[in-house]
Amino acid sequence: MNASRPPVLFGVSVTPDAAAVDEITNLARIADAGGLDLVAIQDHPYQPGFLDVWTLITHLAARTERIRFFPDVADLALRPPAMLAKAAASLDLLSGGRIELGVGAGAFADAIAGMGGPTRTPAENVRATQEALQVIRAAWGSRPFALLGEHHRIRGYRPGPAPSREIGLWVGAQKPRMLRLIGELADGWVCPLNIYISPDEVPPLQEIIDDAASDAGRDPNRIRRIYNVLGRIGPETGGQGLNGPAGLWAETLADWAVRLRFDTFVFWPTAESATQFRLFAEEVVPRVRALIG
Repeated sequence: MNASRPPVLFGVSVTPDAAAVDEITNLARIADAGGLDLVAIQDHPYQPGFLDVWTLITHLAARTERIRFFPDVADLALRPPAMLAKAAASLDLLSGGRIELGVGAGAFADAIAGMGGPTRTPAENVRATQEALQVIRAAWGSRPFALLGEHHRIRGYRPGPAPSREIGLWVGAQKPRMLRLIGELADGWVCPLNIYISPDEVPPLQEIIDDAASDAGRDPNRIRRIYNVLGRIGPETGGQGLNGPAGLWAETLADWAVRLRFDTFVFWPTAESATQFRLFAEEVVPRVRALIG
């Protein structure tokens, strides 16, 4: 692996199901005890059966010791960026530095509008996300700032408290304009699930990010690349997502790390999660680390 690239991280995804709080808490504890790096939680607040992602992360952080959490990804159409930055910094301080921030423009326009959010064109989403990233960065700083943008109007904000560490600002995206924005301003790319963006589709998307980062005078290797991987660890192969024994998973993720340059993998299991989390932590992750050196 390139020495200038970030170390490879491994995480798992939990669904914020309001009817399964005990199960979710147990899964987070399994991931924590298993030595994994991250727990990811999708953010779809308009779903009536889903808990609020930030409230759930607070609950889980209080019941784990070392694992980090991030929304995968927080909906910028429903979460004002200054308040989102405040929430992330607050949780970072309260959890002992265990928060990263994944954000996205918002994927379900009708549901967003139904909850009171704005209706935006794709071009407006790009501009709104650009402004939001600028606001979040400034809100984690120490100087008062204003930003009178097209979509966000911060008239004079004195930020604080500052987070305890540099929080990763990761953006979920798949279209060229948003990918260029990641190269220009973000700390990481959260790639959609492997059933939506297949491995074969990844290289040209990575190139867009690289070119934009270089044009902005940034080192592309310092931008984290996160892949959400749906599948099942077990004897059966084929089907939707990545399915097969632990050895196949390890070889595949190691290949994606080296060839496709992903440095973070978030496992979305399609089978019983507790067993899958343990298999991932105990049998897949050590093999991947050994294969990539």
